[in-house]
Amino acid sequence: MEMKRDLKKELKEMYSASAKKCAFVTAPEMNFIMADGRGDPNNNPSFQEAVEALFAVSYTIKFAVKKAGGGDFAVMPLEGLWWSDGPFDMKNRGNWLWTAMIMQPPHVTSQTFNAALKTAAAKKDLPGLVRLRFEPFTEGYAAQILHTGSFSTEPPTVRALDGFIAENGCEQSGKHHEIYLTDMRRTAPEKLKTIIRHPVTLVKRQT
Repeated sequence: MEMKRDLKKELKEMYSASAKKCAFVTAPEMNFIMADGRGDPNNNPSFQEAVEALFAVSYTIKFAVKKAGGGDFAVMPLEGLWWSDGPFDMKNRGNWLWTAMIMQPPHVTSQTFNAALKTAAAKKDLPGLVRLRFEPFTEGYAAQILHTGSFSTEPPTVRALDGFIAENGCEQSGKHHEIYLTDMRRTAPEKLKTIIRHPVTLVKRQT
């Protein structure tokens, strides 16, 4: 029986985290399907359209690769990069900028992605398809922790992560990153599991 490849297990350090303590990780370059947008994801149709398109193309790629003899694999979880033009305020969602994305296995290419776009478009009207792109993303050295519960209860977890970063002589150097281990469309808010990750750099101390 053919084994399904599970990249979450292969990249366990990247796709699992402790809820009790923060940890540093080094995220390598990986290929993603991405879509950009702006505004509060809770009342912005463009975010839901992007998520629907991302999963549609990711599953189209999965089935196309398997049919071509490239093996079966599990579709990876949705991820989000979040930031704003000024200081990032977790409560002021109207000013948020975001990139929704799903990581793809190493053997998936831009050609695979482009073919899947055409297939998905032929099967269903998906407004978010036109905003999708395929590109590598390297996060590098970062700190992360697991948050359990609704997105509105994240601030204390984020403060704990930022405190850990400062205590270890580092500072945040990139976008607020969330990895949604549970399906936000089908999971009760109190049971949501989200990895929160902040890329960091070592602070140069004055001598």
